[in-house]
Amino acid sequence: MPLETTLEAGNSITNRRREFERDGFLLLKGFASPEECAGLQRRMQELIAAWNPATEQQTVFVTDQKQQIKEQGSSDYFLDSADRIHFFLEKGATEDSKLKSDVAKNRSLNKVGHGLHVADRAFKEYSHSDKVTNLVQELGWKDPVLPQSMYIFKQPSIGGEVTSHQDSTFLHTTPRPTCLGLWLALDPATLENGCIWARPGSHTEPIRRVFVRNPARFEKGDMSAPQMIFDDLSKGEQAWEWEGKMPDQFAPPSKGLFEKGFKPLECEAGDLVVIHGQVDHLSLANTSDKPRDTFQLHLVEGPSQGITWSPRNWLQYPAGKTFPSLSGDGQGPEKKRKALSSNCVCFCDLCCCCSCCCCCCYCCCCCCCCCCCSVAPVSKKFVAWHDENLDSIAMRSSC
Repeated sequence: MPLETTLEAGNSITNRRREFERDGFLLLKGFASPEECAGLQRRMQELIAAWNPATEQQTVFVTDQKQQIKEQGSSDYFLDSADRIHFFLEKGATEDSKLKSDVAKNRSLNKVGHGLHVADRAFKEYSHSDKVTNLVQELGWKDPVLPQSMYIFKQPSIGGEVTSHQDSTFLHTTPRPTCLGLWLALDPATLENGCIWARPGSHTEPIRRVFVRNPARFEKGDMSAPQMIFDDLSKGEQAWEWEGKMPDQFAPPSKGLFEKGFKPLECEAGDLVVIHGQVDHLSLANTSDKPRDTFQLHLVEGPSQGITWSPRNWLQYPAGKTFPSLSGDGQGPEKKRKALSSNCVCFCDLCCCCSCCCCCCYCCCCCCCCCCCSVAPVSKKFVAWHDENLDSIAMRSSC
């Protein structure tokens, strides 16, 4: 199902939103600064230093369908990671499901997840930053929440492939899919170290399967049944033979990937790949001596938009705990703007009658909300500036 494109009056569809709706993905250069990338990497190394593999469950993370059900369902460690920070090993770093003695722990990991945006301040600050919030709103999400975050390593030489998949398989909402992935490159991502490959236009295809908690175990109490299963939704329609696997001839020079319509998305550190939840994408193994760290954030539309998180999803927060709002306070830029405009005196005829809307709107305690009114035209540049500075404007408007 394509992303809905209905916008409220007064808004416009940007060029990058058009590109996103056409292809199902978007590559944004320089989204995060070198300092931001280094800060997230430094914080992850601190978390790894504090991690003791000997005292925690050692779980391998793989994406091959049969192995995925086995490895992720071998204990509660995977399920319990929803709102916590858990460490998952790379298959090539283990022997008999245990960490090899000659592999350093900071080189043994496949990923850390799935609650970094909840449980760690540095990752939480990035996840709720203005630029993330504004980008998501620009692309059409109204009141999104954050169910999942992951730090993916793709270790040099041993970092494994990620098979073809749609993110909505793992993060499913009803009555329509609303998953959006924000894939931040913390290192350069190249053909050699495992950049993303995506198939343009595949977001218009239906979800082919969902990864769910097995009702035989969780509803009927059969403890011998696997914890998770894949539920096939395709019923033979538009099912690709490489779903959960890889197309033939995928290894470099990757002739098979090009023939099936996949496109490599090479990135520099700080670039962001935005991925629609139904886009078919994958990545190859890291055969180089270079790392390929990424921080990946997934969001879905919130309940205020009539969207329900599927109770069948593998990922569920503890009873009584809800997914955090993207904006951090349950109010996106649009809600905040309306709230400000309803609580202060507007002087649109004085300071908004021209399109420049200069500093008088910011300096006057009560005039800061005039950009919300429809009495006079407002420059798009000012509205963008206004949204980025809502919190500080709100403080001034209460003087």
